[in-house]
Order: sequence, then structure tokens, then C-alpha cells
Amino acid sequence: MTPDEYCQRKAAQSGSSFYYSFLFLPPDRRRAITALYAFCREVDDTVDETSDPIVARQRLDWWRAEIAAVFSGDPQHPVARALQPIVRSLNLPLERFLEIIDGMQMDLDYNRYPDFATLEVYCYRVAGVVGLLSAQIFGYRNPATLDYARNLGLALQLTNIVRDVGEDARRNRIYLPLDEMARHGVAVDDIILFRETDALEALLTEQIERARGYYTKAWALLPKEDRKAQRAGLVMGAIYERLLDEIATEGRRVMNERVTLTPLRKLWIAWRTWVTA
Repeated sequence: MTPDEYCQRKAAQSGSSFYYSFLFLPPDRRRAITALYAFCREVDDTVDETSDPIVARQRLDWWRAEIAAVFSGDPQHPVARALQPIVRSLNLPLERFLEIIDGMQMDLDYNRYPDFATLEVYCYRVAGVVGLLSAQIFGYRNPATLDYARNLGLALQLTNIVRDVGEDARRNRIYLPLDEMARHGVAVDDIILFRETDALEALLTEQIERARGYYTKAWALLPKEDRKAQRAGLVMGAIYERLLDEIATEGRRVMNERVTLTPLRKLWIAWRTWVTA
């Protein structure tokens, strides 16, 4: 199996909406964004699938060394090998990849977030930075496109957080800011024990509106001249914004089941967004 085939399989197996945003890209851009996505999945799995936090930190350190080798050495992992020609041809910065790893490490440092300021750092590292790298892969002329990409990344991550409240609670993780939980009268035990309360619904509504604010800001910041180049990001944003609408109509259902869109619906949104961008 070639490095590119490994990355493609990693992306396809995830079932993520990201896969639909790649479908209409030219082959070279599709290979690049698929390799970036596969890297994010590998590093995220390093944390999620390792029960011993000491071992997880060691594996993240290994990935830091492996990414350094991408830029100035001989990487061994198929994802790293797939990334090597891409970072050179597109001049992607090493620091961005290290920021993503730092974001994944925050899952070892925190299983509760005291306030949104702390959570925002996490969202920037694991999603905003991915947005910046993606924008560079897709191509842009106006630097304002990077502001769009960063805000879109945060919007996507905040959508994930609301969608996965129950799933994260099963892993003893809460990404809802503790100070906002307290203001709404939602206790930690309410989340961990999956209590579907009116207070929880009000808290989730606040998180949904925050995510919508980031989508609105992202769309407003995207320069017209870069809109076609950034269509893959627009596809992802359209799918996730529609998912957020579904979550909003379901309210507290996220505590006990995962709200999703069907593959056919994602494909329809992807196609419609691509041809109208």
C-alpha cells in the first residue's frame, strides 16, 4: 500500500463529512488535503485509543519528531511520507503541524474546560489551524481568506462539541465551559449522568448560537476572489451548518444519541454548494 493509498483509506474509513468536501477537488489538491486529514486522525487516535496518558504523551512526542522529519529528514509513517512532498510544494509551515499536536495534547491536560477562553485555544489548535493549512492547500490570493479559514475551523469544532456532548461524557470529558454550565445551573453530574434537563437545553442553545456566530463571521470574511478556490471548505461548512440546525431542532437528544446527516444528504449538500460557489 502506498502512502497516498493509506491516507485515502484512513479518510474513507472515518465516515467523516470531510470526505465529502474532498470529492470534487483536482487530484493534486485532493491528495494534499487527504494527507492532512489523515495526519489529524492519526494524532487524534493516538490520544483517544491510548489508555495510559504517559504512553499517549510519548506517542505525541514521537509524532513531533516524525513531523520534524517530514521537513528535514526521512519520515517513517505512511502519513508522514505522504505529507513530505506536499509541505515542500505548498510551503506549509512546520509550526502549524506542531500546533495541531499541541491541541491533541490538551485532551491529556484537560477533561474539563474552566471557561470559553481556554476552550477557544483548544478549538484553534485542533481545528482553526487545520483551517489555515486547508486554505493554503486550496489556494488563495487575499490574506483575509486566512481569517475566514480560522473562523470556519472554530465553527466546525464547536459544532462537533455540541453534537458529541453525550459521547464525550462517556469518556469522562466535558467540552462545555464550566463557568457557563454553572450560570445555567448545569452540574458536572448532569452531563456525566446524561440528564436531559431544561437547564441543559438552554446551555446547549447558547453553544449553538456561538457556533452560528463563527459561521456568520467566516462567510463574511471570505473574499470574493478566493471563493471558488475555497469551495471544499464551503462544502464542509455547509454540511456542518446544516448539522447544527438539526441539533438545534433536537435539543437535548445529543445526550443519548449522535445526531447525523445521511450520506446521501451530505452528498447533495456537497454537490449543491460546489456548483453554486
